[in-house]
Amino acid sequence: MLRFLWDSISLQMLFVFLFVFLLVFDYMKKRKPKDFPPSPFSFPFLGNMQFLFAKDPVAATQKFIEKHGDIFSTQVGNMSFVVVNGLSLIKEALVTQGENFMDRPDFPANTELFSKLGLVSSNGHLWKQQRRFTLTTLRNFGLGKRSLEERIQEECRFLTDAFRDEQGNPFNPHLKINNAVSNIICSVTFGNRFEYHDEDFQNLLRMMDEVVTLQGKIMSQLYVFFPSIIKYFPGSHQTILRNGRLMKSFVCEKISKHKEDLNPSESRDFIDSYLQEMAKPSGSDFCEDKLAACTLDLFFAGTETTSTTIRWALLYMAVYPEIQARVQAEIDAVIGQSRQPALEDRNNMPYTNAVIHEVQRKGHIIPFNVPREASKDTVLAGFRVPKGTVLIANLSSVMFDKKEWETPHSFNPEHFLKNGQFRKREAFMPFSIGKRACLGEILARAELFLFFTALLQKFTFQAPPDTILDLKFIQGMTMAPRPYKICAVPR
Repeated sequence: MLRFLWDSISLQMLFVFLFVFLLVFDYMKKRKPKDFPPSPFSFPFLGNMQFLFAKDPVAATQKFIEKHGDIFSTQVGNMSFVVVNGLSLIKEALVTQGENFMDRPDFPANTELFSKLGLVSSNGHLWKQQRRFTLTTLRNFGLGKRSLEERIQEECRFLTDAFRDEQGNPFNPHLKINNAVSNIICSVTFGNRFEYHDEDFQNLLRMMDEVVTLQGKIMSQLYVFFPSIIKYFPGSHQTILRNGRLMKSFVCEKISKHKEDLNPSESRDFIDSYLQEMAKPSGSDFCEDKLAACTLDLFFAGTETTSTTIRWALLYMAVYPEIQARVQAEIDAVIGQSRQPALEDRNNMPYTNAVIHEVQRKGHIIPFNVPREASKDTVLAGFRVPKGTVLIANLSSVMFDKKEWETPHSFNPEHFLKNGQFRKREAFMPFSIGKRACLGEILARAELFLFFTALLQKFTFQAPPDTILDLKFIQGMTMAPRPYKICAVPR
């Protein structure tokens, strides 16, 4: 009888049956509670693939907000996401219920690049321990103190000299800015800076830039959600993994060199301090793998975001010369041309401070924050978010909210001014908020002010002749300006 039934089933019917079975299986596997946040249309097996193919993810997300409200869900592959938008809901998720969304999700591409042993992707006790030690060590090496400010000022001199060497001709400032910013965190982690003509370090910066840019490519995105399949294919994800290994090798070489000439009674930098901590009787939780992970995280995070913001800043100044002129007038009035800018000048320069903040708001270089994961079942805005769900805090929804900003889509420093004085805005959150906010915020704010004022003190930035600069972006790990050339005309 069974043989008869089998023989009577055509191959076509078998495929139809198999397809329907897989559809039902996929539906049952992805079925969500009734009180789960609403979701846009989802493709069987693949999920909400429209996010991966969107040229402008921020604009695509805004359409979903208009349709579904400030909280909605998405599905890509087998991974569920809840996207939260708007100031009050993001504060609720990251601050009020921050303990429930403290963890990082396990994305293969990210954890291979940013180890689960480091500062970016670790969780629980390990994360708290590494963060506490890192903050203490950074403070010991000048974070928030005059000594680190002097390091930044010294690097500002090197960078202005490098710009002056271009003699007002068009050039791409990308790698010079990367090198200058990276030298600050390198001086703290490795104990030394790198010359702008150091070919090995320039190659390292190019690899880092590739990693950042290629994160936005489709194969890199697919690898995040379908790693077991995509890992066998060529593409951008393979370059990211290769570059990640080479960058880790660079860090490990630095650690080995530090071990050779370590002085137990003197600490030159972060690596020395960590190695000394490992040697203590109480240092059993510290090991070389964790040191390599933390050092790479510091190197990467301490370079990319600040340098990208400065690139945006110079581009905005060239596009808006009248704003650049006002900044320079304030620099001339408060600092003059004979001395370097100092952090104590910031309180006397409300317009310059406002422009830097507006660059960060409008540039919104990490629009969707770093993903979080629900560590327990949580109710958010009346919806149930099960344990293990990935939370995306859409920071752009706050930084471009028409209820929070007078002209949200315009570059307008007046957003941060009131009666001529600088004013803080609660809806300004480029460093995120809550306990997992950027640990380098103090350093980044100092670098942005000192590099920006030092450059505009010495140069006027203009588009090259017969060139129209645009503000279009490249979406990768960060939202960065497209490569551009600019003229730094000495003042």
